[in-house]
Amino acid sequence: MTVTAIPCIKDSSLMINGKVLLSGVPSEVTVYPLTAAGSSSCSSAAFLGASSCIPSSRHVFSLGVLQECKFLCLFRHKIWWMIPRVGKSGSEIPIETQMLLLEVKEESAVYDVDSARQSLDNTFYILLLPVLEGQFRASLLGTPANELEFCVESGDAYVQTTRVSEAVLINSGEDPFDLIKNSFKILEKHMGTFTHIEHKKKPVHLDWFGWCTWDAFYKDVNPRGIKEGLESFIGGGCPPKFLIIDDGWQDTFNEFQKEGEPFIRGTEFASRLIDIKENSKFLGLGADLCTDLHEFVEFIKEKFGLKFVYVWHALVGYWGGLSPSSEKMKKYNPKISYPVQSPGNVGNLRDIAMESLEKYGIGLVDPQKIYDFYIDLHSYLSHCGIDGVKVDVQNVIEALGTGYGGRVVLTRKYQEAIEDSVARNFKENNVICCMCHNSDSIYSSKRCATARASEDFMPWEPMYQTLHIASVAYNSLLLGEITVPDWDMFQSHHNTAEFHGAARAVGGCAVYASDKATEHDFKLLKKLVLPDGSILRAKYAGRPTQDCLFVDPVMDGKSLLKIWNLNKLSGVIGVFNCQGAGKWPLKEGSKNVFKSLVLSGHVSPLDVHFLGEVAGENWSGDCAVYAFHSGSLSKTPKKGRLEVSLLTLECEIFTISPIRILNENIHFAPLGLIDMYNPGGATENLSCPDSSGRKVRVDVRGCGRFGAYSSRKPSYCTVDGKKEEFTYDVNNGLLIVKLGGECNVKEIDVWY
Repeated sequence: MTVTAIPCIKDSSLMINGKVLLSGVPSEVTVYPLTAAGSSSCSSAAFLGASSCIPSSRHVFSLGVLQECKFLCLFRHKIWWMIPRVGKSGSEIPIETQMLLLEVKEESAVYDVDSARQSLDNTFYILLLPVLEGQFRASLLGTPANELEFCVESGDAYVQTTRVSEAVLINSGEDPFDLIKNSFKILEKHMGTFTHIEHKKKPVHLDWFGWCTWDAFYKDVNPRGIKEGLESFIGGGCPPKFLIIDDGWQDTFNEFQKEGEPFIRGTEFASRLIDIKENSKFLGLGADLCTDLHEFVEFIKEKFGLKFVYVWHALVGYWGGLSPSSEKMKKYNPKISYPVQSPGNVGNLRDIAMESLEKYGIGLVDPQKIYDFYIDLHSYLSHCGIDGVKVDVQNVIEALGTGYGGRVVLTRKYQEAIEDSVARNFKENNVICCMCHNSDSIYSSKRCATARASEDFMPWEPMYQTLHIASVAYNSLLLGEITVPDWDMFQSHHNTAEFHGAARAVGGCAVYASDKATEHDFKLLKKLVLPDGSILRAKYAGRPTQDCLFVDPVMDGKSLLKIWNLNKLSGVIGVFNCQGAGKWPLKEGSKNVFKSLVLSGHVSPLDVHFLGEVAGENWSGDCAVYAFHSGSLSKTPKKGRLEVSLLTLECEIFTISPIRILNENIHFAPLGLIDMYNPGGATENLSCPDSSGRKVRVDVRGCGRFGAYSSRKPSYCTVDGKKEEFTYDVNNGLLIVKLGGECNVKEIDVWY
């Protein structure tokens, strides 16, 4: 089946590929086909627009009644963050939806009882992406009558319109992952306001283990504590190579919380920046720890071998912005502004930080001075040896657009200024964006290449851990097209540490902990971190497998979450039981109490999308599948399945390596470093340099036990030309060679 039909409205119905998607489409709704000369990728894409006779800064237009079909949407449940929602009817689509993916079945679709799998031959997918048009930003929402609506808003009462023509992109295709990727590339070219992740320079910290100070200290971060923490990690054999000094280093003042007075909840967000330099905790420290931030950074880099040191700051400087009464801040002309949230944000969960900022206001830098502020801040930090920044609280700008041309205009101004300053002051594209899940930021991101993909790790919330994993995986469907999703820190000694560690191993993301000094599980960390501090990062953003796209892995009581990714020579699938240990915000259902469940499911090589990319021409179609926890190795056909059963908060990781036919007698599949969560991240290259076909060469980075599937027992193995002992299991074909020495790339030659 080929899906090429451009959406059209016929008899008040929106038709796609001959199917009715929306009925009762109002006359003011129009389809604008998106065409590009010589581009077949746009053949099924169009924009949806609408018009009104009344000018307004905010319109809500009905698109008609959504026909029943499975959907996955990503919506903002808070002003800062998105979470997923699945359902079948328009009434279940929340306000502030920023991506809507629909699964449409043809009448002839059949159900295969033996495989418990719906045939995909007669299935196609429809994607709706509300985007930016001029000074307006769009979002989707459903109604109790199953209507699908879209909202366009400027965030400034004086910025009005009567008509939008490119508010929502609608596209369709047979493969959901290709559909999403192609749609973002269409938008990248058409809009010109953002850049796809494939065209961005990725920060170099991504491939190294890191430590963030937040959950170790919160705002009490201090130089001595940082020193002790680094010593603790290195003493256990897991040296961090990048450090994030989170909130607590800046010089701030809080006029609403006087010393000695009872604490008033919410005032912690009212503090304002009074200087771009570090606070007193990082000054006058004495000879043992240096006297200022510059000397401290120089000291910890030299003593502990840190490659990168980042610091935290808010997009507006600090939570409460800049203090207008500070002499050092007056050059940026800050004025107290009071955020005004859109009805969409207010219609979902309220947030204590925003309530505080609405009450106490923000010292907003004059937008004409924002570039100067970032340049001054970042040039000072760069002078101190700082290599990059984590920029937080970004979405607050959407609520401050009045008088500045609206939310889209102000967001873009700040976004351009931060990206320009980072490029000018730091050697690499070293910025981590945070609290930035609005489409204003997403579709204005030209250079920023990594962003936090969910709400914080929150170690003190036992019923949030599964939500964290699921949120990042589903949010990465959208965010992974724009940035490298950042899964946030985790703590290695936490009771869910293995759950989090395994997820980050398949996430294709940075790996960094927030352990307190001496509170580590080094056995776990060494499954993620090599002795030189590097990690084995997968190629893409970890995303749910295709059969998980339209299920609820947190609350339906039956579905496991499977996350897939690719390495250079193999695929990897993480399977997680997220059921019984959390409840989605704004979702009706069972009480939020822990209930351990044993669930069973299956994994298949088909779950690894794009596996053919890495399989090579001599792929047999079979795969070697290695289960990390059980240590079992199975030979499985491409369409085969392996069963897996897990308790709540348990996980398993499967390395899926295509079996190459080297000759009629030798079939081979490299697995990688099998004591690591993502073994295949260590394999760099596979070749057969011997013309006789007797030798297989694998280039492997790191040290530890290298594993591979081999159909025959080798005669001998060498590592960098030197013979090494090996073990071979005739029952399953598992070949193991121990690699010692440094974590450089080694040549393993397997001789037959």
